[in-house]
Amino acid sequence: MSVTMLFLDGVGIGKKDSASNPFFSARLPHLRSLFGGGIPYRRSARLQGDHALVIPINATLGIPGLPQSGTGQTALFSGVNSPKLLGRHFGPYPPSLQREIIREKNIFRQLKIREKRVCFANAYPQQFFKYIASGKTRFTVTTLACQMAGVQLRGDEELRRNEGVSADLTRERWRDLGYPDIPAITPAEAGNHFYLLSRSYDFTLFEYFLPDHAGHQQSMEQSINFLELLDGFLGGILETFDYTSTTLLITSDHGNIESLDVRTHTRNPVPLIVVGAHRNFIARNIKNIADVTPTILQLFDKYSV
Repeated sequence: MSVTMLFLDGVGIGKKDSASNPFFSARLPHLRSLFGGGIPYRRSARLQGDHALVIPINATLGIPGLPQSGTGQTALFSGVNSPKLLGRHFGPYPPSLQREIIREKNIFRQLKIREKRVCFANAYPQQFFKYIASGKTRFTVTTLACQMAGVQLRGDEELRRNEGVSADLTRERWRDLGYPDIPAITPAEAGNHFYLLSRSYDFTLFEYFLPDHAGHQQSMEQSINFLELLDGFLGGILETFDYTSTTLLITSDHGNIESLDVRTHTRNPVPLIVVGAHRNFIARNIKNIADVTPTILQLFDKYSV
């Protein structure tokens, strides 16, 4: 049994409105294929297909104000209601007061304690590793969790071997970062690489932060492009996906891109998409983003051998 997770930064469930919600303007054949041609929206947020389902889950965690990435991702990847502990939402980086939560409770550490093989699939250029070496401490929850749990951060060499995934999926930005020898690939090829990589691990995570960027820009053109790239990536994963033993889980930390009529994050629920094995177990146990990590741990405790 393995769990493969796509974390989408800034993706909520919005209105069925092609003027403000790019999910209803973009071409998303692979996402739609999971649910018989449908896309979730506020009045129809629960959909089910032959091998997949989507439900809405809460990202506000009972705290007033707009959800933010620092506390939202801490909750998502630790299982602790971090906005409640802090008394407010905070971001984009996790507050220093919650670093100990991330250190002790992050999903990578908890799975490694269970002797599971874990992987963070994002590949970083050397500029990022120089940033780490400089002693600076502004990291997202995912990269901070990797550092604290001793999980490898992948670089250009892993990317060249197709053992890592570029944040833009296609690797097109790597040339501008000083890597002219790294060729661009299609989103489907990136999805193939990601799924093949995940077969060597019990839990594999990829973070796609571009939707949040597009939402803040309120750019429909950019939002459509990023969603269509993601859909191609999903298609590459599904080409050889094993629905009987693998669980693909897709979710987010807060809404944004689904409502381009505002520049800020939203209070919308976020989608929990589950494909393949044990999807009903996962859907039954997750009501909000702080339930995600505990449910994944329960899944391994219950079903892995």
